[in-house]
Formats: sequence, structure tokens, C-alpha cells
Amino acid sequence: MPDGSKMDCRSGRPRVFQWSPWGKGGLELATTLTRKKIDVQSIDPYTFMAVLGKRVIHPGGRRSTEELFDLAHFQDGQKALDVGCGVGTTAIQMARRFGTAVTAIDISPIMLERARRNVQRAGLGRGIEVDQGDILALRFADSTFDRVIAEAVTMFVDRQRAARELVRVCRPGGMVLATEFFWRQPPTEEAREIFLGQVCPGMQLDKLDGWVRIYKDAGLSAIEVRSGPFEMMTPRGFIEDEGFINAVACMFRGLSRVAYLRKMAWLMPRIRRAVPYLGYILVGGLKPATS
Repeated sequence: MPDGSKMDCRSGRPRVFQWSPWGKGGLELATTLTRKKIDVQSIDPYTFMAVLGKRVIHPGGRRSTEELFDLAHFQDGQKALDVGCGVGTTAIQMARRFGTAVTAIDISPIMLERARRNVQRAGLGRGIEVDQGDILALRFADSTFDRVIAEAVTMFVDRQRAARELVRVCRPGGMVLATEFFWRQPPTEEAREIFLGQVCPGMQLDKLDGWVRIYKDAGLSAIEVRSGPFEMMTPRGFIEDEGFINAVACMFRGLSRVAYLRKMAWLMPRIRRAVPYLGYILVGGLKPATS
């Protein structure tokens, strides 16, 4: 997932706050909604991480995005759909690095506002179309795109229905690629309840073969899988995703207020207890030419 904050329940993408340690007041407010006083103890973990200034909030971080690019074999002039595009980070990379014509969608107006701004700043207004859309009801005709991607989206919605929609809009011979959380090993009941009941309520996880089956049943073939540990909240993973400067800035913001310290004291032990059971999975497959 790219830069973010509060998770949108339909797109699966986090809404955005961006904090600059050098800015007045420390917190750059992306929209009028962010100007409201935040009850730190009641907000979800994604919003809290964004308040601390974290920019990348999806299971595999930047590493899984690079693995996605490796599997996708993008070619100049291909049409790609980025579902749950967030602030446009991955869409911008696809257009800039591979010459892909990208349609980037998200259900959240906040995310779309930020994505459009980032696309314009990148000078890619002609190469990336940013629009509102819902993964469960994509507005595109069948067989529209050469590549369809979704990073940390389907695990927050009806997974089977979402996978079918991704495959539907992919052209025969094209590829669908998705990144999700998965259970690396069977969790204890305590770990399951902590992560899905307290830390990430509403998230639907599966074992590796369960995720593969969902996309196979949706119509993909020649499925390839990449997976790895959940390191987003470990020191190494945090620095890899954010860079040293922003990682340190996030840490200092977390220490700056009693409310933040209380939130971290509640959140971090729970995440640590679930981490041994969690990983990220990248699933990529072909839509058969006979579909």
C-alpha cells in the first residue's frame, strides 16, 4: 500500500495524512476532514500510523510492489488498472518506469484528491487517469486492461466477488496481480482474536493456498506466488519502507504526546503477538485467452 492513513472499508486503501517534521504544527492536513480533532485512543491502527507520519501501509511494503512489477512484465503502451490506488504511488511508478497507460481508481474522495495532486506533480497527467471506483462494482467493460493490480484491497471486502471483478476487466492473455496478508502458520486463537478482532476488525485472512484458490476460482491460470514475512512494523521493515529520516520522524512524533504513547502501549504488544503468524502474499496469474 502506498502512503496512507485510515483504511477505507470498500477500497481497502488507507486515507492519507502526511506529516512533515519541519512543517508548522508538524501535521500537514490533506483535507478539511483531517482538521477535526482526533481521538487517538479510538482511531484504527492505520489512521494512527498515518498520524505518526507513516507513508507505506500495506503488507509487503515497497518490497512486494517491486515483486509485483517483476511478475507483471509491463510493456510500453499497455493499459493497466490500479484498484484502490490510494495516493497514486504505484500508479506513478508504473507510468514513469514502464510507459504504462494507467487508470487509477479509489472509492475515497480524500485519496483521489491526493492522487490527482501527486500525478500532476509528477508531470504524468496525460499518462494516468484518476477516477472514483469500487472494486466490487467496476464500471469498466469486460476485457479492458492488459494488467489489473490491487495492493491490500480484497481482504477488506467480499474476496470472491472482488477477485471476479478484477479478472472480468482484464483482457484474455492479460494478468491480474494482488497483494494480501496471509497466515504463514496456523494462528493461535489468541493471535487470531487479537489481530482480526482488535487490531484489524473486518479483515479476512486465509492461508497461502486459500488465497491462490480464490483467484484460481475467479478464472486465473498459470498462477505465480511470492510471499514473505510481515515486517512493516519491525524496525528493519519500517526503515526500508519509509527511509531513515521519515522513520525517525515517526518515532519522535510517537513520543511527543501522552495520548500517542498510550496508543502505542496498547497497539504494539498486540501486533508483536500476531507477527509470528503473519506474512504477505503476492498472487499473479493469467486470464486464459479462451475466457
